[in-house]
Amino acid sequence: MKSTVPALGLGLAAVTSMVSAQPAGWSTYSIPETGTSVDFPASIFSEEAGRPDGYGERFQTADGRADLTIQAVPNVSNDSPAAFLAKKHPPPRIQYKRVTPGFFAVSSYKGDKVWYDRCNFSRGLVHCVLINYPASEERDWDDIVTRISLSLSGR
Repeated sequence: MKSTVPALGLGLAAVTSMVSAQPAGWSTYSIPETGTSVDFPASIFSEEAGRPDGYGERFQTADGRADLTIQAVPNVSNDSPAAFLAKKHPPPRIQYKRVTPGFFAVSSYKGDKVWYDRCNFSRGLVHCVLINYPASEERDWDDIVTRISLSLSGR
């Protein structure tokens, strides 16, 4: 009987190398109505996956294992980042949380995925990126998530 373990290992290596070794093919996604702008690796998040609330777009990897939402929503109550985050009822065991007067960034685990959300606040709008990716590939995603997060802006 032929073993499938080596083939499985090669498959995982190919998926992981797509994130870490492949040139990411960065593009800028903009939402003209809100001034939201963010750099994202269009060669990795290559499939459109629907529209979020407010303005923006959802993308996913070709195999569906990771997704990215870029969105802007009105801040109707003029909430601070801390108040806005509290209204979203984040899970109690957040692994990373940074809240400032101008943005929040939070991250944790849900099942076998890592989720990361960053929202910047400006003139009645909340500009956000939400990213979900396999926890087993966390180190491979670190630089990508950091670049996406730091590039987020809005007017």
